[in-house]
Amino acid sequence: MQRRKFIKNSALTVISVSAFGALNWNGKSIEGDTPTTTDILGPFYRPGSPMRTNLRLPNSMGTPIVLKGSIFKEDGKTPVPDALVEIWHCDENQVYDNTSDNYNYRGGQITKADGKYEFKSILPIPYKANPTDETSWRPAHIHMRVSVFNQQDLITQIYFKEGKYVDKDKWASVPEAKNRILQIRDVKGVGEITFNVVLQKEYKLSKNYYDKIEGLYDLGNNSTVEFKMNDDLLFTKYNGQLYASLLYKGNNKFEGGIEDPIVDFVLPEKGDTIANIQLDGKTYKGTRMLKY
Repeated sequence: MQRRKFIKNSALTVISVSAFGALNWNGKSIEGDTPTTTDILGPFYRPGSPMRTNLRLPNSMGTPIVLKGSIFKEDGKTPVPDALVEIWHCDENQVYDNTSDNYNYRGGQITKADGKYEFKSILPIPYKANPTDETSWRPAHIHMRVSVFNQQDLITQIYFKEGKYVDKDKWASVPEAKNRILQIRDVKGVGEITFNVVLQKEYKLSKNYYDKIEGLYDLGNNSTVEFKMNDDLLFTKYNGQLYASLLYKGNNKFEGGIEDPIVDFVLPEKGDTIANIQLDGKTYKGTRMLKY
């Protein structure tokens, strides 16, 4: 496929794409002044995962990996200290630990002055999002969240070159994800993955603004959606399940990773806030039924 050919060649050439800025292959990884693109939060994020760098479990049959890299400011050169880097992924049996106190294959660490991070874990495998739907397979991926003062928080995912289902996945196959499809290098039997992150400038909104939009909204079809500020992101729950994180795009508009979902808030002079929500190709009108 042309897309596979592009991914392969991108490791050997200088890329210049107007929508994503200038990127350069330095022999080990792609670097430049282009912010790392976002991806969906997914339904499996758990706040409060343990601070640890080794996520491997005893007796695991998974392929050991090391995921490492650096966190940079928007110039792509200045390291970011004191950034909280969190990752989470499924195990070798397609399972996420969503309930246990062990927080398996979940962990976080704080970057030091050099902005570097490193996790030891296992390689996740593809899994079926809907057990009864053969079209719902997702490629192997690792979720990441980067949070730091005075920079825009980032929620993203990384995928793997030649990974099964990458070219068919709704999120991995879009152009915005191309620099997050990474090579796995074999280093003495351990897969080594390098992922450098370039953050955006923070677009911080006042608490007074969030007060106008936070709350529980009725979608009118026995469904609800909830919006709650989390650092400089707007977390979204759909029918009680954590679904997405949204970035502010201006004009009362928020977007999730890869533009899903999109929420336009209407703040009338009289009456309560309305949320017009585009979700999975459908449009919903949410009326706020509970303020925070």
